[in-house]
Amino acid sequence: MTEASSITIRRARREDVAAIVGMLADDPLGSARERIENPLPQSYYDAFARVERDPNLQLVVAVDGEGAVVGCLQLAVLPGISSQGSSRGLLEDVRVAKHCRSRGIGEQLVQWAVAEARAQGCMLVELLTHHTRVDAQRFYERLGFARSHVGMTLRF
Repeated sequence: MTEASSITIRRARREDVAAIVGMLADDPLGSARERIENPLPQSYYDAFARVERDPNLQLVVAVDGEGAVVGCLQLAVLPGISSQGSSRGLLEDVRVAKHCRSRGIGEQLVQWAVAEARAQGCMLVELLTHHTRVDAQRFYERLGFARSHVGMTLRF
């Protein structure tokens, strides 16, 4: 059984992409968005390369003691003019493998991201979660996040 105390958080590697996509696809919203094929579509690897090159992005994974990827998130540091020129951290794609949920791994990932954002000079950390993800909303509120925005999407 993987517990939060036994995981390591590190930058994602190309060989982690399949595990990350698997976690992204493992819910009703993700299953409609992602393509789980063997091999994975090249678009995932192209996106990983773009993330890897961007100094303001960090895609990280939580790895258990046996080296298996059991969680992930992406932290974007967004420099800005507002709020007296402060940067903000944006959390995206926070996921924990289904068989490892409710063990503190997601909390450890988010706490890592908050500390990293603070270390990079961010004045706040924001995240978006779909309005149907009620459990995720409760999780983030438990970690101190407050509802503060109305999100809007324009799809192409």
